[in-house]
Amino acid sequence: MKTNKILSASLIGLMFTSCAIIRPGEVGVKQNLGVLANEVKSQGTVFYNPFIGKVIKTSIQTNNLELSLSLPSKEGLSITSQISILYKLDKSRVPDIIRNIGLNYESIIANVFRSASADVCSQFFAKDMHSGMRATIENEIKNRMDEILVPQGIIVESVLMKSIQLPNGLSASIERKLQAEQDAMRMEFVLQQEKLEAERIIIEAKGTRDAQNIISEGLTDQIIKIRSIEAFKELSKSPNSKIIITDGKTPFLIDGNI
Repeated sequence: MKTNKILSASLIGLMFTSCAIIRPGEVGVKQNLGVLANEVKSQGTVFYNPFIGKVIKTSIQTNNLELSLSLPSKEGLSITSQISILYKLDKSRVPDIIRNIGLNYESIIANVFRSASADVCSQFFAKDMHSGMRATIENEIKNRMDEILVPQGIIVESVLMKSIQLPNGLSASIERKLQAEQDAMRMEFVLQQEKLEAERIIIEAKGTRDAQNIISEGLTDQIIKIRSIEAFKELSKSPNSKIIITDGKTPFLIDGNI
């Protein structure tokens, strides 16, 4: 009876030791007698024989590999940069990755990056890494890495140059140049505004002059006489007494109440 209990407890213990839990974001691959299976196990429970095998687990989530290294520039300067490499493993290729590379694949990614970044950065000036060309440099490094890593089952999602530390003299020179460019753009804007204001004043002056010319050309003596007569006709309709004096040309009105 006692022997049966011990045997039962041993079997229960053996059952638990031969069970692997695959968590979300992980996959597992069985290995029996040193032979790696091709089937990839997703999250859940995986049973295996603990005497002859095991389950190798690895992440298939997006991982961030941080690096700090010096990058060469076209003019031969060394640029210190903090790098983030976002990568993940191709789920279907995990058995091949374990066979060919092993679980220390981050060292492979780092070495591939060092080679690719040296080739790409040496084609650009140091100031390019500190300007809008940074995205182009990052993309070209990623493309170089893809040529080597994608066939191995490693997918590089992004290469991010988070910080660029230029040599002190070059950094000050670039800052002076950028400041000069900003000052030139600001001055160009001011001059453009002044030019527009001057054009507005000229247009306004021309409009005033043309209006005055039209009025002066249109008010002939004959028109003035006609307008005066029309005005006095309207005034004559008023009930107040009035005296109109005229020399036959332009009438002159005197209010009779004065």
